[in-house]
Amino acid sequence: MTTSEAAVAATSPVTGRRAAGPVALGGLCGLAWAAGLRGFMALVAGLEHHTTWVGTFGWVLVPGVVTGALLGWAEHLRRTGGRRHRRWLACAPLTFLALFVPGLVDPGSLLEGGIGGGAIALPLMGMAGGYALSGRGPVWARVLAGLLPLSAIPNWALTAATVGGAEFALDTPFGAWAALYLWSFIALLCTACTIPHRRPTGPASGRG
Repeated sequence: MTTSEAAVAATSPVTGRRAAGPVALGGLCGLAWAAGLRGFMALVAGLEHHTTWVGTFGWVLVPGVVTGALLGWAEHLRRTGGRRHRRWLACAPLTFLALFVPGLVDPGSLLEGGIGGGAIALPLMGMAGGYALSGRGPVWARVLAGLLPLSAIPNWALTAATVGGAEFALDTPFGAWAALYLWSFIALLCTACTIPHRRPTGPASGRG
């Protein structure tokens, strides 16, 4: 397939319909992931946490949908031979930088309702973990990238009781569950972020 043929295929109605499925599924998965993440934030903040429409939907759920939809689009591109610059979609989790918005207005608000600086680190962990798991690029670079998401394991183990309270200590059933809650969400995001790095299939699969 030539470059012009690929461009025509990418903009055709049939291609658009084929892309709709992966994009919609990605958006749904992103919504479920973000809703779960918001649940963890509320868990850490406690039952008295302050939940707002803007804070929950605008700064967490909507970015989750957008991130998932972009990764779904990346999967569509991968299945249809790939496109130039498609690996930039690995940066999709950066839509969660919307979490910085409340901090620009009121730095203290980042700590309200469990929406803290640690949540902002998750997109970076996902991007680094996606590259580390992709199997592409120098081994040393992927090992270094993998250290970022892996750092969440000892970091949370050492600080859980301080951040969330004594019940979050890993030697309690509640604390062990909460730790697995967080770590599994990070692992899932890292796995999803491998999509833009995977080798394409289908027509013109030699590219990317």
